[in-house]
Amino acid sequence: MKIPKKYTGILFAFLMSLLMAFIMSGVLTALFAGIDAQFVSHWMRAFIHAWPVAFPAVLLVAPIVKKIVASLTE
Repeated sequence: MKIPKKYTGILFAFLMSLLMAFIMSGVLTALFAGIDAQFVSHWMRAFIHAWPVAFPAVLLVAPIVKKIVASLTE
């Protein structure tokens, strides 16, 4: 089953925010808390808090970034 094209923007924001929040929460957890026996649980906790912020942020910022890119490219 494929998702209708009209949901492309929302799907893009969902997947982009999911992956970016996952990666960034892992990197920042490792930097600030270190990699120890509790690393994965700390990472998942950080991710659970980060993703709900990242998703609406991507929805709001993506159109602005598209306009900036369009103005910088031919």
